[in-house]
Amino acid sequence: MNTFGIGGSTIEAELNAITPNTHLVVPIQKEEFQYRINKACKLMKSQNKQAMYLHAGTNLFYFTGMKWSSSERMVGAILFQNGSLHFIAPEFEKGTILDFMLISGRVNCWEEHESPYELFAKILVDNNVTEGAIFMDEATPFFIIDGINKVAAYTLEDAKSITAGCRMIKSDAEIAIMQHAMNITLEVQKAAARILRVGISAKEVTDFIHNAHIKYGIPSGSYFCIVLFGVDSSFPHGVKSPKNLEENEIVLIDTGCQLNDYISDITRTYVFGKANDLQKSIWNIEKETQQAAFNAAKLGNTCEDIDNAARVVLESHNLGPDYKLPGLPHRVGHGIGLGIHEWPYIVRNDKTILASGMTFSNEPMICVPNEFGIRHEDHIMMTEEGPEWFTKPMYSIEDPFGINQNN
Repeated sequence: MNTFGIGGSTIEAELNAITPNTHLVVPIQKEEFQYRINKACKLMKSQNKQAMYLHAGTNLFYFTGMKWSSSERMVGAILFQNGSLHFIAPEFEKGTILDFMLISGRVNCWEEHESPYELFAKILVDNNVTEGAIFMDEATPFFIIDGINKVAAYTLEDAKSITAGCRMIKSDAEIAIMQHAMNITLEVQKAAARILRVGISAKEVTDFIHNAHIKYGIPSGSYFCIVLFGVDSSFPHGVKSPKNLEENEIVLIDTGCQLNDYISDITRTYVFGKANDLQKSIWNIEKETQQAAFNAAKLGNTCEDIDNAARVVLESHNLGPDYKLPGLPHRVGHGIGLGIHEWPYIVRNDKTILASGMTFSNEPMICVPNEFGIRHEDHIMMTEEGPEWFTKPMYSIEDPFGINQNN
C-alpha cells in the first residue's frame, strides 16, 4: 500500500489553493516590550547588577523593539537597573535610530574617528556607575568586549541570566504568533508531500516550499529549508548535492518561516511509495522515542531528563548508545522563539528546570548510515498543566499526516 497524502498533485495546483492568513495574528505590542524591560530590571536588581548592554540583534529587539543588524560598528543600548535606556550609535545613524525607536531612550553618538568604547564608559559614569560588574549581551562580538576592556575597568559578565531568563518564558502573545507560524508550516509540509513525483529534485521542492510560505503571507518565504531523499536523509543537515527522488525512498523535509519575528520549525519524514521493513521499524521507533521525550517534559523535570528519556527508548531497541550510530547523533531538541535555536536546550547536562512558558523542539532523529535518517520534529509548549504540542506528531508511516485516520 502506498502512503496516504503523498504525491498526486502539482506545484501549480497547490500554490493556487493557498489563501493568505498572516493578517489573523497580532505582532508584539509596545506594552509588552516595556513589560520585558521592567522584568529585566527586576532581575538585575535581584542579582545586584547596575546595567546591561544589549547589542544590535535579537536581544536589542526583544527588550526595546528596535530592529538593527549587528555590523562592524558598535550599535546597541545600555539598560540601567532603574529602567532608563541609553542607545549607542554612530552620529550619522542618529536619525535612523530615532526613526526605529519604539521604547524611548537617550541616543548617545560617536563620530567615526571617536571611540564608542569610551562613550560606553562615559554613559556608565554619567549614570553613577563607576565600578563593578556590567552585564553584556552574550551575542556581543569580541571586538566590542575587547574595546571596552582596554578603556574601562569594569568587570564584563555574561547577561545570559537576564536575556535567557526572560526570553525562555514566552508570553501568550508570543505563543499565539508561534502557533500561527507552526500551523502555516505544517500546511506547507502537507502540500509539499502532495507535489512529490519520481525524479523531482530537492531544489524543486525547496522552491515550492519557499513560494508556498510567501503565498500564505510570509514575505520572506522560508526561513530555511532542508529537503533530502533516500540515503541523503541520513545526514541530519543535508548534503552538498542532494539527489532526485526515486520510488520507495525516504523523504525528509525540515523547514520553517518567520512570522512577526518568531520562527516555526517542523520536520516530516515518510516514504514515497511503499515502505520496506527497515523503514517501518525505524520510523516506528522514532515515533516511540519522540513520545517518550514528550512524556518526560514534566514541570519540575530538567532539560536533560527529556534527552535521557529518549535515549532509554533508543537503547532498548539496540540503537546507540549515546551518540553512536545507528542512533541519535545530536541533542533531542532546542528552544525556539526569535531565534531558531535558543534556550532552553534539550541535552544532557542541561539542568534547566522546565517551567510554564518554555517552548522547544522534540526531534530525536535516528540516523542509519548508508541507508536513511528518520526525524519527526514537533515543538512543545510548557503550560501550567504540563506539555502541549504546537503541532500533532506524525500518525503512522502509512498515513503520516493523519488523512485517513477517521475513515
